[in-house]
Amino acid sequence: MADPAVIACSVLLLALVVDRAIGDPRTPLHPVALLGRLIARWGNPARYPPAWHRVVGLAGFIGTAALFTAPFLVFERAAPPLVLLVGAPLLLKSCLAWRALEEHAAAVELGLARDLSAGKVAVGRLVSREIEPLNAEQVLSAAYESVAENLVDSITAPLIYYAAFGLGGSACYRAVNTMDAMLGYRDERERIGHVAARADDLLTYLPARITGAVLLVYFSLAGRGPEAWACLVRDRKKRPGFNGGIPMSLIAGGVGVAFEKPGVYTIGSPERPLAEAGAAIIRAVRAATIGTALLACGALCLCAVFANMYRT
Repeated sequence: MADPAVIACSVLLLALVVDRAIGDPRTPLHPVALLGRLIARWGNPARYPPAWHRVVGLAGFIGTAALFTAPFLVFERAAPPLVLLVGAPLLLKSCLAWRALEEHAAAVELGLARDLSAGKVAVGRLVSREIEPLNAEQVLSAAYESVAENLVDSITAPLIYYAAFGLGGSACYRAVNTMDAMLGYRDERERIGHVAARADDLLTYLPARITGAVLLVYFSLAGRGPEAWACLVRDRKKRPGFNGGIPMSLIAGGVGVAFEKPGVYTIGSPERPLAEAGAAIIRAVRAATIGTALLACGALCLCAVFANMYRT
């Protein structure tokens, strides 16, 4: 029988390979697309009296997380090792969006190469802020801010939860994070999305800091550790919430750029324009992804060693 730790590490690394090979297929049958349609169905606050919003939000949160997680959990428990080795990377990949993040940033760069309006259209697919007043540098900032923040939400956190809890853990995190992305706003959705937003904050707390540690090691090896650390200390709390500012500030300081949301925050210092720094930001995201994956595999192997020692 194959060692479970070997299978788990293989699944994790193969999921990254699959992601790089096929990206994020645009199909209505993608698990996260199905998840989004389910959330949109119950998460429209106009469907309910305001007094019901928190109750609906709690019930929808529990039901959605359970419904999305169950198939992943059942497959992992029931599939024989060879079937698991083939199917599990595809399921884990569906919870990731590594290549897709890079493609979205590249689309914004390509749009700006044509004209400012095309760049704004492209970045409008990534962010919810008002894009009409933005200049070219601010359009690029919105794009790369999204890449930096979603390094945790869309890549490293699902990997960490897979290492800790298997496919069910990764799927549960993806369900919670998607509910927060769709409902966690301070508008008419605030009460119905309250539970999802708080749960996402809690679930992302450790992955954001683990990813931050990996980024700090990467920038230290690249000779930019002090700058990354200084920006983390100074700017991580400028962004609302207590998770997203960690990867954003480390990447901004380590690369030497400023992420600006006009009228809200500026994270980092503009040592060089974003038009010149895009490749460096992508390299940092790739390094953090690979570093976190290797860290997760190392943790799986150590746990297996200790478990074997305990049994003997």
